[in-house]
Amino acid sequence: MDQGDARFEDAEDGPLRLLALDTEDLKILAALVQDAIFVAADAAWLQRQRRFAVLVNRFRWEDAEAAERQHRPYERVRSLLIVDNVLRVRAQGVDPSERDTVMSILDMSFEGGADQGGTLTLTLAGDGAIAIDVEALEVGLKDVTRPYVAPSGKAPFHPI
Repeated sequence: MDQGDARFEDAEDGPLRLLALDTEDLKILAALVQDAIFVAADAAWLQRQRRFAVLVNRFRWEDAEAAERQHRPYERVRSLLIVDNVLRVRAQGVDPSERDTVMSILDMSFEGGADQGGTLTLTLAGDGAIAIDVEALEVGLKDVTRPYVAPSGKAPFHPI
């Protein structure tokens, strides 16, 4: 039975599993985690493993255009953002001890330092930031649940 050629449209979206090892890769991850929401309790610096991890509710930017075109709801997905080779973590404008504080990631950037190290900064809504000093840039993003309908029903919007 001839089923014809496979078409891109027939493929199911799979979970993202991406790794950024340089600033060009990081730009892609930054775009994907823009407007990701998390509570302070879902972020952890695992000092012995030299890892910072945060479980976020990520807006599925990679699907937004198709959702709009197909007149279906926008989606979010739970994802792990993992930073390895961590030397130190600092917070500015947020109190990590307030475990119920809701935060939203606006951007991720990397300022190189000596050798391959530097500081990865998660810029948060409301003038907050998390600065993560790393020995080398290694940031992973992994979807860990199936997508679900975005509770707001809207795509995030940032007026210029």
